[in-house]
Amino acid sequence: MAADQPHPSVSFQTHPSQYAHVALSVEGPVARVALNVQEDRGLRPDDYALKLNSYDLGVDIELADAVQRLRFEHPEVTCVVITSAIPGVFCSGANIFMLGSSAHAFKVNFCKYTNETRLYIEDATAHSGQTYIAALNGVASGGGYELPLACEEIYLVDDRRSAVALPEVPFLGVLPGTGGLTRVADKRKIRRDRADIFSTLAEGIKGKRAVEWGLVDGVFPTTKFDDKVQARAVAIADGGRPDRAGIALTPIQAQVDDDGNRTYEFVTLTFGPTPRTAILTMRAPDAVSPLPASPRDLGDAWWALKAFRELDDALLHLRFNHLGTGLVLLRTEGDPKTVLALDEQLLAHQDDWYVKEVTLHMKRVLKRLDLTAKTFFALIEEGSAFAGSLLELALAADRQYMYDEDGVHVALSGMNFGLLPMSNDLTRLQTRFLGDPGHPDALREHIGACLAADDAIDHGLVTEAYDDIEWEDEIRLVVEERASMSPDALTGMEANLRFAGPETMETKIFGRLTAWQNWIFQRPNAVGPTGALTLYGRPESAEFDYDRT
Repeated sequence: MAADQPHPSVSFQTHPSQYAHVALSVEGPVARVALNVQEDRGLRPDDYALKLNSYDLGVDIELADAVQRLRFEHPEVTCVVITSAIPGVFCSGANIFMLGSSAHAFKVNFCKYTNETRLYIEDATAHSGQTYIAALNGVASGGGYELPLACEEIYLVDDRRSAVALPEVPFLGVLPGTGGLTRVADKRKIRRDRADIFSTLAEGIKGKRAVEWGLVDGVFPTTKFDDKVQARAVAIADGGRPDRAGIALTPIQAQVDDDGNRTYEFVTLTFGPTPRTAILTMRAPDAVSPLPASPRDLGDAWWALKAFRELDDALLHLRFNHLGTGLVLLRTEGDPKTVLALDEQLLAHQDDWYVKEVTLHMKRVLKRLDLTAKTFFALIEEGSAFAGSLLELALAADRQYMYDEDGVHVALSGMNFGLLPMSNDLTRLQTRFLGDPGHPDALREHIGACLAADDAIDHGLVTEAYDDIEWEDEIRLVVEERASMSPDALTGMEANLRFAGPETMETKIFGRLTAWQNWIFQRPNAVGPTGALTLYGRPESAEFDYDRT
């Protein structure tokens, strides 16, 4: 497949019974995720073979599903071991021939998705009590080392050949694409000179030197490796949480018409009528019933979980299957008071593992929206339900337009004040009012109040409000104007403006992906006719333009 050709439509729904590349097993409080990548079962098998446990998007979709499934289906698990089912090879990273034959936008979105999966691993360790450790029973190179870097501890087999490596700079003329450099510096806190050597040493570092430099936490000889890792996993698991019973996650389903419009139970994604625009609508539940004594009895049908799983699926389809769509209009439907009642349930039951896990999932999906390279405008209209957790959709948008008419309101809930932070570890209200840090706290006195357009403007919650005479023309103009602008410039602009405030490891990872990797992936030294990525696997050496910018 030529690099400028469109990619086939990707589905993000899977199940352990359908996995081709990942083996998920659970034994008491310890789970194992073993990579066993099948060479001939890539997303585009005619273009590349997934040799040496290299991965493509299909492999990472399975890994992401396993991480999500462990949190909901196996909350009793408190330690997860990521390893390989292939002796002598842990993972050789993202498949180079897949990258070389992929369109630029696919490469960047692929890196972004794998970044999010690794961050979800760290989130599970930090917030769900499921500590991930990596058991490297063979070479871990490139993305194959970036995956262990997302784990809390890393153990490497000491067999005189297995090493950890980030060879992208010397081999491919690109950067590690899933946070490797950032985690080496910010998470593992490797000394700068050593990190510099490591990141330009194609063969990597092994054995006691890898431990000394802090690249791994320990090495064990081949004969003792499995036993030592298992003993460490059992110690970390500390008996697990046998008091917790999980729920089953069933696949998210949507009806898709000939135009690509997707209709879920609570989410609708439609395209047009303005070129390069889409409308993403989220519907509030019809009513809120009291939670059962054991909230997990709600299973995966509870609106707070199912609706946000549908939103997540829709966002991923926008990223990968609708590259030409640059502007997404966010809408909601329903009764704001119903959303506020649901938020009260969420807030009141954070000590319950299931309710907390649902809330953490909502947080992750909203971050996915923040990090999606599309413009988002929120349209607050008649029948909207931009309240509490659904108001976060509007606060995540680049602009908010409100219809100034009786009965149209926005509302705040306690969910807007801490449980759904952005990648910068601030709430969207704190990020919005960075220049007035006391304002978010002042807004707490309006929790639960239905705020009309004038109040929403006064409190800084919306961008503009238009009456019935102005609404249609004003919205048409801003939509047409935005859809006509350069998507490259908008992507860079939005990424700069969305994450004001403190920098975190997470914002560094995505900021560098958006700017540096996005740029490097288009430079001739990487993807030109004689670029390193283009010529990888051929006898010719790359020819570089040695002018620095």
